[in-house]
Amino acid sequence: MLRVDTHHHAVPSEYRNLLRKAGIEYAGGRGLPEWSPEGSLQAMSELGVGTAILSVSAPGTTFLPNPADAAALARDLNEHLAAVVAAQPDRFGFFATIPMPHVQESTDEAVRALDELHADGVILLANAAGVYLGQDGQDDLFDALNARCAVVFIHPADLPGPAVNGVLPFATDFLLDTTRAAYLLVRNEIRQNYPDIKFILSHAGGFVPYASHRMAIAIMSDTGRVLTDTLDDFAGFYFDTALSSTATALPSLLAFAKPGHVTFGSDYPFAPIAAAKLFAAGLETYRALDADARTAIDRTNALRLFPRLGSAPAPAARSPIDHVRRAVSRTVMRGAARLIDPR
Repeated sequence: MLRVDTHHHAVPSEYRNLLRKAGIEYAGGRGLPEWSPEGSLQAMSELGVGTAILSVSAPGTTFLPNPADAAALARDLNEHLAAVVAAQPDRFGFFATIPMPHVQESTDEAVRALDELHADGVILLANAAGVYLGQDGQDDLFDALNARCAVVFIHPADLPGPAVNGVLPFATDFLLDTTRAAYLLVRNEIRQNYPDIKFILSHAGGFVPYASHRMAIAIMSDTGRVLTDTLDDFAGFYFDTALSSTATALPSLLAFAKPGHVTFGSDYPFAPIAAAKLFAAGLETYRALDADARTAIDRTNALRLFPRLGSAPAPAARSPIDHVRRAVSRTVMRGAARLIDPR
């Protein structure tokens, strides 16, 4: 049962050259890697991946401030990846690049890419030039994505503001960036208002599984929303395992995410093949996963997101211990609610 890799990047040579001409040599503190479809296929072979869903990582089109230029680059990138997929549709899919923060141009390109190029979804950066996903003014884009039951892959970018000397952005800032976007999508009720969009959070959701209760309390105190509803919104995201399949991260993720909502991710080629293998091995050797649960993460959960790749059984129900965890969680949150607002 070969894996479906939902976090696998493409760096077309023309795009890399454009970034370098703009003085951009790094993304998230890592040098821009060489990439080709052939290189991806080799990496996929080493990682046991049957199909990779390609996406262009940060900075996307955000280094082009003119909306028309950003939209033109997004179109070119999507045409390029559509051609890669057309040549080997069983081995590749792609998430379309969208020229955020320009909402009208982004909506137009999302519609074109999904309807005409048959993209498998779209990639949206957690923040695009400092504008976060989930902030006001993005309803037209979400309307179009919801109408198409789109899969939206949320990938972090460099945080607004200066980097901290000695802290590589991909190591820490990326996790916060994803978490900020997830928080806004829940806090501003995007998850509630657009229920047919399937959002995948990169890198096991950043801090979301670990800090969800803390964030739910904050949203409750800020908006008055019911705690359990907020937690349910957070748990309803999809999460990939890129750079996150460890004996400490996996328990939190798997206890929190809804059944069928965790997919395999490698982060190739920004993650060197040795690093991708290290985290894949963590998933393979995690003893709390039985064979069916591991297969679900590796493949079948993604098949439900991308049915063109094949059919998949319904996700397994939560185990009794999962129900206990959720019941305890609700009890704790009710107690927290009374402490914050005894009414």
